[in-house]
Amino acid sequence: MNSVLRLLPRPLQIGLTVFLLTIVGAPVGYVFLASVNTDLAVAAGEFWPERVSVDNYVRIWSTVPLGRGLANSLLVAGTVAVTCAAVAVCSAYVLVRHRFRGRRTVLRALLGMQSIPGTLLLLPVFVLFATIGSSLGVPTIGTRWSLVVTYLTFGLPFSTWIMVTYLRELPGELIEAARVDGAGSWQILLRVVIPLSWPGLVVAAIFAFLLGWNDVLFASVMTDVDTRTAAVVLQVFGAAQEGGAIPPYGQMMAAALVCAAPVVALYLAFQRYIVGGLTAGGVK
Repeated sequence: MNSVLRLLPRPLQIGLTVFLLTIVGAPVGYVFLASVNTDLAVAAGEFWPERVSVDNYVRIWSTVPLGRGLANSLLVAGTVAVTCAAVAVCSAYVLVRHRFRGRRTVLRALLGMQSIPGTLLLLPVFVLFATIGSSLGVPTIGTRWSLVVTYLTFGLPFSTWIMVTYLRELPGELIEAARVDGAGSWQILLRVVIPLSWPGLVVAAIFAFLLGWNDVLFASVMTDVDTRTAAVVLQVFGAAQEGGAIPPYGQMMAAALVCAAPVVALYLAFQRYIVGGLTAGGVK
């Protein structure tokens, strides 16, 4: 049966897997080797370091405000992830299990919002927050909460559509059985839907987390020195080294790996839920 279902011969499968792993792993391996090498060696094009040193990983914490940037990124991206997951599962439950006028329009609008490039909304979003801040007399630009609201604008439609796709696969008999037992809509959501939707919730939360973690465009405009995220800190660090002496390549590579580590750890920790959420295989 396996030989019938296999799409490619096993040698070709192995070769293709090795090829893909090489494409993905080679840049990461070079970044790691450069992070434990000297700046002169990296500038000279040396691939293998003569002496492995972790000095770059120690220096980055004093050279750039990386710790503050990581804290800001964790706070902003974590808030966006939790909020997107919570709001998305409630919205998707209503869109999937209830029939009302305008339901299809809302679903189409969720898809349509994904086609709008973020670069087109950068100036309108900045002007909107600046106007609100000047009208109400409250700080908006340069605050973390403004960045959270901005990311929710882009993260909620996508997270909601993920949950809509996932909740469509949930057996309707379970919900009907809970309703027959006297459970209300909130009880069904909290006791039936959410416990069965963990893979979808994890996927929605991780995608929203990545949106806040990787963004540079909005974070560079909506933050100041104290509220910069890790991505902006890296951008400023790299731009400050242009011209003059040899840039600290080792520290830049080390900082990039440190900033990527939380995302890798997140994927490894929730790998089982991610696979189930993307394939809807967690629904039985």
